[in-house]
Amino acid sequence: MTPPSLATLYRSTVVLLWALVAYDTIACRGLFWDGTSFLANMLEYGSVHDFYPARAHVNWVTQVPVLLLAKLGVRDVRLLAMVFTAALFGLPTGLYHFALHRLRHDGTLLAAGIGVIAAIYLPTSFFIIGEYNATYAAAMAIVAVVLTSDGASRLDSLILAALGVLCIASYEAMIYLGPLLIAAVLWWMSRGRRAAPQSDDITQLLGFIAVVSLAAGVIVSSSAVIEYWNNNYFIKVRAATFDFWQNLQFIVPLIGLGVLTLLTFARPAWLASGWPIPAVAAIGAILISTLWFRQIFQPEAMIFPPAHYVARTAAGGLLWAVMAAMWVYAVWRDPPALLAILHRREVGRRLATAMFVLTLCAAVPDVVLTRMWTNYLDYFHGIVTSRTGLVRAKELPLETWPYRLFAQDWSYPALSALLRARPGQGVVVMDKTYKINPPFEPSCGTVPRLEGYSWPG
Repeated sequence: MTPPSLATLYRSTVVLLWALVAYDTIACRGLFWDGTSFLANMLEYGSVHDFYPARAHVNWVTQVPVLLLAKLGVRDVRLLAMVFTAALFGLPTGLYHFALHRLRHDGTLLAAGIGVIAAIYLPTSFFIIGEYNATYAAAMAIVAVVLTSDGASRLDSLILAALGVLCIASYEAMIYLGPLLIAAVLWWMSRGRRAAPQSDDITQLLGFIAVVSLAAGVIVSSSAVIEYWNNNYFIKVRAATFDFWQNLQFIVPLIGLGVLTLLTFARPAWLASGWPIPAVAAIGAILISTLWFRQIFQPEAMIFPPAHYVARTAAGGLLWAVMAAMWVYAVWRDPPALLAILHRREVGRRLATAMFVLTLCAAVPDVVLTRMWTNYLDYFHGIVTSRTGLVRAKELPLETWPYRLFAQDWSYPALSALLRARPGQGVVVMDKTYKINPPFEPSCGTVPRLEGYSWPG
């Protein structure tokens, strides 16, 4: 079978991504876990929920649309939740769309871009409130510009500068992503100077702003890590760094593609055969089958949405490796046999096709989990609107399958306030002191009033 054209693969991936954004927006998936408290505090205090300065820029971009609507008098919480979700998903999706657009003429680079979506973005984005989703996408966009430009474009330098400013306060992953991105942009600038000795000063100035901004991102993220190193919450977060194995959506592609990568180093010629597509399709089939692992193995062997948060650091490390490999592929002038095969157009098309197949398979658990999230939200809404006063969470089946996939005890009060159709309806609370699993910020554990706001029936 002849693989589809690169243009078809690019367009199909983009359509799939934006279709998922639309579906997630309707499902208000931005309310999952911490997103509930973010939106409640934004509406309660009328300002950006900028609880953590090292991630402020991403928060500003994703939260301002909601605040503008609220200031214009919109009080429909469901609409505001949808707008919030659309902003949270729209930012990384837009950046990945842009990256794929830049990579679409080279099959191997396009395959790498689509592979990042299948193996990194979709397996870690159920926790879309995490700023790392936007940071990883911005990093991918920067690399895409650098590898597909001659270094002499004002527009490209402006794009790099804007992405650099976003990354100043985006996420702690800039500690290790930043140096790679700085090196890539500096190489891009030097390439432009070599190509045109009488280079455009504005282009070079904007490139310099991008480099300085990325360096600032490294400093800001490093300072945050140093400041919060002994914070109880961050100690717990660090301890979970190597628990990425809990995320089956991430671990299946990681292991599968890892095995195929080792095979590629051992026998590069296999890439020129017809096997890459069915091999990756087999990985995708295993990924889809994880939806039934709970019925086959122990109850814990399941797709677990909170594990998207746990796997984010490992995903960032994998992203670094992919971007570094893309750079090597693009700049090696006298490539060894492996890279020479990767530069063959038909090989690039097969790899891009294989990664698109994997993306389709990765979208299946994502859609299924989103549907389950919708059921959870409908159930919680029914509890809140059918009762009054305090509702004890331990009297509800929130810790049973499948509700426990989405339950976060300290955010119950905020979710209750958001889902109320009118004042006086129920507020779900836990009988606990929150010393074992406290919210990351005290204000997130309170019951917001949200006067005048309501979730339509």
